[in-house]
Amino acid sequence: MSTQGKESDRHRPAPHMADLREVFLAPRGTRERIGLEVEAGVLDETTGLAAPYAGPHGMAALLHQVLREWGGSPQWAGDVLTGVHLPDGTKLTLEHGGQLEYSSPPADDLVTLVTAMRVTVEALAALAQQHGLAIVPGGNLPFNRVETATWVPTVRGGVMRTYFAGLGPEGEGAPHIMRLSTSTQTTLDHLSEDDLAAKLRVQVAASPVVAALLVNSPLYAGRLDGILSHRCRDWLRMDPGRVGSPRPALRTPLTAQALTDWALGMPMIYRRGPGGYCLAGPRTFADLLRDGFDDGTPPDEEDWLSHLDQIYTTVRVRRTLETRAPDGPPYPHIPAVPALWTGLTYHEPSRSAAWELLRHYTPEENAAAQQALPTAGLATRLGRDSVRDLARHLLGLARAGLRSRVHAGLEQPEALAFLDPLDEILDTDETFAEQTARHWRTTYRNDPARYVSAHRIPPAA
Repeated sequence: MSTQGKESDRHRPAPHMADLREVFLAPRGTRERIGLEVEAGVLDETTGLAAPYAGPHGMAALLHQVLREWGGSPQWAGDVLTGVHLPDGTKLTLEHGGQLEYSSPPADDLVTLVTAMRVTVEALAALAQQHGLAIVPGGNLPFNRVETATWVPTVRGGVMRTYFAGLGPEGEGAPHIMRLSTSTQTTLDHLSEDDLAAKLRVQVAASPVVAALLVNSPLYAGRLDGILSHRCRDWLRMDPGRVGSPRPALRTPLTAQALTDWALGMPMIYRRGPGGYCLAGPRTFADLLRDGFDDGTPPDEEDWLSHLDQIYTTVRVRRTLETRAPDGPPYPHIPAVPALWTGLTYHEPSRSAAWELLRHYTPEENAAAQQALPTAGLATRLGRDSVRDLARHLLGLARAGLRSRVHAGLEQPEALAFLDPLDEILDTDETFAEQTARHWRTTYRNDPARYVSAHRIPPAA
């Protein structure tokens, strides 16, 4: 949920409607590439608790070590170090609770994407080990309570907490998401307005099925409570108006203008003005365009981009499509996420078949499945149909899509195996969350150190 910007001239004119729409359209010359974001907890090897931001073995110290040993450019929020941009285009940044996010540069194929990810995060795991820390992907920080994870001390984070607290019960999940959640996200390209519509509607329609298949956050504060995805549950409780499915996606016509109108009708949480970050609401962005902010200045393009970053839907729509619905899987199985989305999105016959499979479910049925899946997992129903059966269909289509890309020379043959862990879930009827719960009670013997040892990213030798 990061937003970047800089203190700059705030006297630029308000953007025109065509400028607003432009954000949803691919630049000329765009080609289909793949990006990957992996969020992970950085946990004490013994207690499993998340590392604090400050201190000799905190997240700031780890980022400073990256800068010293690897080079790159620091990312600052005021005087708070929040990330490092590496020379190869990789970004390492912190979420609000200190969770570490790896963001890849775009790659042309899955094997190249995954290989680069593994090299970087395993080298990073070796640095973390020097501090007695382990990097652990998944869907949440499993041993912290929301009250015990530390905040990264940014002004923007404080403004966001004030906003969500003001929502009352409708915002009660926000501290859990900001402070504890992790996920694995895939970013894919669209090439035209029609291509945007075709890809976005499939990704949104498939999101509850994919999220149910990949539930993987069953522990909260080291306890099992029957919830398979604390992340998916809490995400739905952090302002209903800006989570779930992007509303235009399952309606027709799906156009850049429809997406623009939808975003214009949503309140802006915060802005960055000359005095720093401050609350911007409760007015919608359309109201702000008409009337200006409280200081009389009109919103500009930077404000519009920031506003779009403040919408937390299953797919974040910009000049790219960022799929955000599922929890992160265990480290060995991370490649399954970009492989599934790539196979469904970038192969037109698979994409069309997936849409034919899912198109008759209403937005209300899609939303009901999102509400049910944190507890039900693969037993979730989409409309009257089994998510388990739909997942098997989608997995077959994704595999066909990847196979076609291999035959066309767009993927390396090894990419097909990336989907195997998802076949195993469906064959055994046991999700990653259920596997973790079983091991927690048996193999791990309720011991955080055993959990961390089993789930950590292996440090590079």
